[in-house]
Amino acid sequence: MRQQANLQKITVLIFILFVAGICSVYSQNELIADFQASINKEVNENMPGILIHVESPDRHISWSGAAGYSDKDKKVVMKPGQSFRIASVTKTFVASTILRLWEDNKLALEDPISKYISPEHSEILTKGGYDVNKITIRHLLTHSSGLFDHAQTEEFMNRIFSEPGHVWTRTEQVQKATEWGRPVGGIGERFSYADTGYILLGEIIERITGKTMNEAIREELALKKMGLNNTWIEGFRSPKKENRIHQYFNGTDTYSFNPSLDFYGGGGFLSTTTDLAIYFQKLFNKQVYRHESTLDTMLAPVHYREKPRMDYRKGMYMININGMDVYTHTGFWGTQVIYIPAMNTSIAVNYSQVWTKSRYAPVLKEILEILSRK
Repeated sequence: MRQQANLQKITVLIFILFVAGICSVYSQNELIADFQASINKEVNENMPGILIHVESPDRHISWSGAAGYSDKDKKVVMKPGQSFRIASVTKTFVASTILRLWEDNKLALEDPISKYISPEHSEILTKGGYDVNKITIRHLLTHSSGLFDHAQTEEFMNRIFSEPGHVWTRTEQVQKATEWGRPVGGIGERFSYADTGYILLGEIIERITGKTMNEAIREELALKKMGLNNTWIEGFRSPKKENRIHQYFNGTDTYSFNPSLDFYGGGGFLSTTTDLAIYFQKLFNKQVYRHESTLDTMLAPVHYREKPRMDYRKGMYMININGMDVYTHTGFWGTQVIYIPAMNTSIAVNYSQVWTKSRYAPVLKEILEILSRK
């Protein structure tokens, strides 16, 4: 009788576990259906397509989604895994690489940039009113160098759209920064976002490593080992392998715009939502740097006399979504990657048309609400 009773208990337990498993599957399926419904709603005549990846290991979620078209004129359906220009999200990889070099004692964050940049660039900046012996690598990382941003000028945008095939050089962009504007403040006194500073960081990476920025970043951060096989400086793989989507600005297809407009550290990388979400997950789970304290250095707040318009750290900034602190970086063409410490979750999203009505990608609020139900 005792054996029969035990057998009945085991049978009931197996049944309970089986039902729980089914409920879990249904719950996961419903979650994914809600994710897909959320991104489907984002597509309309003004927003051709959207890509997203949600990486939430504690919830056993690793999901990529797509909606709309990767080429709206030819009606080519958007597919998960397609790549895109990530623009300023490249800065996170640049800052990460600088900090890896710092870990290996190949530079100091307080070193003046004159120690590393070319004499030609030092001369251009000096003539433009900058003291390259006082601007440090830390100042470039935190956008507190006082450098004028060549990329946020009417002259730059007009040139891009009037001559989309123009091949830019790093030197030309440094030169234009001094021609189109003056220093925006004293060194270290205020936050002022500047692509100009990050193209100098790209130069510093190349001069220290003796490699191209693409090779240096991929090797220093061990992107291949991480499985990030679709994150490259544009042009380092064949267009077929790049499998790049069309990205739009106010309805204009920018697909054929020469990548050199955003190529030297302020931007330049192609990636996928999967690669970006996984990189943020590994970064915040301390799998990128040699020392755990390096991430603390990257995320350390910067204090100024006046409150900055962005809580920018080093290649990363903090915002709040749905009452939660979120680390993030955005890219001009419609990209955003976030990491939510409270959820140990990273999300990468790319809109194929630039979104402008929110501080963060519009779909993120709903995606986080869905995740909160899990």
